[in-house]
Amino acid sequence: MALRKELADGGFDAGADTIRTHLARRHAVVPSTSTIWRVLKARGFVVPQPKKRPKSSYARFCADLPNECWQADVTHVEVADGSVLEVLNIIDDHSRLCVASRVFVSTRSPDVVRTLHRAADQWGYPEKFLSDNGAIFTASKGGGVGDMEAELLSLGIASKHGRPYHPQTQGKVERFHQTVKKYLAKQDPVTTKKQLQGQLDRFVTYYNTVRPHRALGRRTPGDVFAARDKSHPLGPRIDSAGYRVRNDKVNKNGTVTLRYRGRLHHIGVGRSYAGWRVILLVAGREVRILGADGSPLRQLILDTDQDYQRMS
Repeated sequence: MALRKELADGGFDAGADTIRTHLARRHAVVPSTSTIWRVLKARGFVVPQPKKRPKSSYARFCADLPNECWQADVTHVEVADGSVLEVLNIIDDHSRLCVASRVFVSTRSPDVVRTLHRAADQWGYPEKFLSDNGAIFTASKGGGVGDMEAELLSLGIASKHGRPYHPQTQGKVERFHQTVKKYLAKQDPVTTKKQLQGQLDRFVTYYNTVRPHRALGRRTPGDVFAARDKSHPLGPRIDSAGYRVRNDKVNKNGTVTLRYRGRLHHIGVGRSYAGWRVILLVAGREVRILGADGSPLRQLILDTDQDYQRMS
């Protein structure tokens, strides 16, 4: 009971499995998880939920390697004076390792870029970066590319976004938000960004290196991250600074379409490229068309008087 109180008072998970894992680190012989559960139930610390869907029934996706995919999201934390700060959390999909947890008054795209590089200095760059469709992650709604997407393109990191109103796509980082907030609720009240960052730094160290994780067979995220070779960026490095970026597909006639000042133009690429996924970099009337691997397919100055832009 003393260990359970220590964990619960600290804002950490204090379930039967977690208690047994901590006991096993300290003692050679420990009771079974079921025995610990029965003791907790007898003391009133566990309330059976027979109608609750078992965790084993959920279909889970997990990346095969560390750094194969990072999940990122922002959550809000209210501090003692009633003001609200934003916390950017980034989780490694394979190991659940928290690679970054940073506090901002209001998170902007450049903050996400700096956090990415800071995390990569310690853990390496990921192959893919998964987030929601928030403006700090993508500018796709405006037809352009944001700071974060431009940085990912330049690093060869694939940018992925969950469906709108479907937070389950970023389920691991969403669950991490809950774990963090449970911990913060047990800590001394704070009023400043620096104080909150200090609490987060202490939690991340505990979470990565001490806390046994249910989804990882009660191993720590740090142990799982270190156990396998790491993935890395696999895409082409594309400098998109100053360009509006579009992803498109060459149609069966060998063309792609581009709207300029309200008028739709068809740009010839070649029938041999029909079905190819391509990247369009647009700066005013200048258009560059690249294959998904970064190979140049065509570059032109758009003729605004012509609907169809012929191959030269």
